[in-house]
Amino acid sequence: MNNGRLLSLGAGRLRTVAAILISEVNQVIPVSRLIDLSWEADPPARARGVVHNHVHRLRQLLAGQAEIATRGQGYALIADPCVVDANRFQNLVAGSREAEPRTAVAKLRQALGLWRGEALADVPGERVRRTLGVGLTQARVAAQQELGAKLLQLGRYGELVTEVTAWLAENPLHEELTALLMRALQASGRQAEALDHYDRTRRHLNEQLGIDPGHALSETYLAVLSGKPSVAPQFSGYPSAGSGPAVPYVSGRPPAPPPSVAQLPPGIADFCGREREIAALDQKLDRVPEPDCVVLAGGGGVGKTTLAVHWAHRLKAEFPDGQLFADLRGFERPSMRPGTVLGMFLQALGVPEAKIPDSVTERSALYRSLLAGRRMLVLLDNAGTAEQARPLLPATPGCLAVVTSRRRLSGLVVRDGAALATVGPFTTGDALELLGNVLGRPRIAADPAAARALVERCDRLPLALRIAAARLMAHPDWSLGCWTRELDDERRRLQELSAHDADLAVEASLYLSYRALSSGAARLFRLLGLHHGLDVDVHAAAALAGRDLERTRRHLAELCDAHLVDEQAQGYYVRTELVRIYAEQLVVSEETPADRDLARQRLRDHAARYRPRRC
Repeated sequence: MNNGRLLSLGAGRLRTVAAILISEVNQVIPVSRLIDLSWEADPPARARGVVHNHVHRLRQLLAGQAEIATRGQGYALIADPCVVDANRFQNLVAGSREAEPRTAVAKLRQALGLWRGEALADVPGERVRRTLGVGLTQARVAAQQELGAKLLQLGRYGELVTEVTAWLAENPLHEELTALLMRALQASGRQAEALDHYDRTRRHLNEQLGIDPGHALSETYLAVLSGKPSVAPQFSGYPSAGSGPAVPYVSGRPPAPPPSVAQLPPGIADFCGREREIAALDQKLDRVPEPDCVVLAGGGGVGKTTLAVHWAHRLKAEFPDGQLFADLRGFERPSMRPGTVLGMFLQALGVPEAKIPDSVTERSALYRSLLAGRRMLVLLDNAGTAEQARPLLPATPGCLAVVTSRRRLSGLVVRDGAALATVGPFTTGDALELLGNVLGRPRIAADPAAARALVERCDRLPLALRIAAARLMAHPDWSLGCWTRELDDERRRLQELSAHDADLAVEASLYLSYRALSSGAARLFRLLGLHHGLDVDVHAAAALAGRDLERTRRHLAELCDAHLVDEQAQGYYVRTELVRIYAEQLVVSEETPADRDLARQRLRDHAARYRPRRC
């Protein structure tokens, strides 16, 4: 609004540019960021000019009320932050944390009253809503949880049931809100309804996300089922987030010993190979007790988790105070939030739920305080970004964090001093050993040529090899050669390399990596499906995409970071057969015939220009 009057922004990109500037008021926003958020696909060549025109129009609309200043290569909206609802919301929520419960309830109600539907619902463009709106939505749900906790503390159970029921209508799978509702129903004497809500949520989590309820919701269920109060007992004498190592104790009792933590998943009995990677991990121990972190990066299905778990079990004696484990689901939807994982870790370390701080920063500080003076291994599996993993890293001598990811997580390497170890496909010998471990040596020895062909059809990828072995185990009468010939048909290879579980398939694994790409890199990846070789140089890739070399290099670098291609010293980018086949399928399903024909013609023109001429 402008001095109480609605601004006419229309429904187009002008509204998007305005939303970006307003959401980061008084912050310089580079033009490149405005362009990236304002276009879903690759922006047109005139994008910079379009943004300049929109900024000029906004300056006219805001004349006399606010200023849009030019700062270097960007713009900043100069205004009182309190005129932005999002900032007012955050200030009210922050103020509620220092207030007594009744005042906190009033502040939180006022903050939540600023919401009018979904964040940025009237702003066009999925990318800008996803980038700017997700954090706001998460903050709204966190405020709802805080309000629920205060109402529960005040014994206002009826209000809480009404409030949480409305909130769950928008977030039906939110486990913490469901736990709040169950507590309120239990306190109101409605135990059967509380258990019914748990059962429905459990089914929906399993059907829609394929997961079971988390620790907090499961604990609430057990408490309601047993008829015991589901709110954790109050403890006193608990250390603050900045204090040294200590253990919670009940008032009047001596401190209890630290709880034993052994969260590692079981290792795989037929583990084989990986001598080079294990040697690199062993070298990391030479730097302990210095604070340390190692990133295991590699493509989907390459066996990062198997390797990390095997190594962790092998060296448990080096970390006598225990091992923490979390699957961050960084490439799935939804992924695990750092605050949620910290809450799980803190409870495992003996912190009662009622004493766990609300903010991620406070939880992380308390978590690191509890690890001080201890020797623990923290295994963070399947991280999506450095930001997701960073709050979970120990910061104390004697602890080691191992992070697995499909990306290289350069932020952890550059900013946090993590070491990077790349996990690639098996060697041919290790791949054959895996097949022999699963299928039995005699079956491999009966047709060694077919076994070698099968290994190559699977790109020596552990996931593909295990799926193939599972198919052969289920059909002991199949010959190795006969089934391997089935994989010769590239149109069916990805389909054959899949199990009945939807997530146990090479294609599903590749999809998770592909889905996380930016629109430009995803488009280049698809168009590379029109290039039939396994390697391509940057000039040919630029011709296929119809983009300049600089942008193509950026997109190729993103594909390298996602381990969908691999850069060679000679300037070529190499991919595996399965990745090439997947790209070929995508380009047919997601690009129009006209766009495919244009890309092929650009590639032919490029080849004609660079074809060596005869003397």
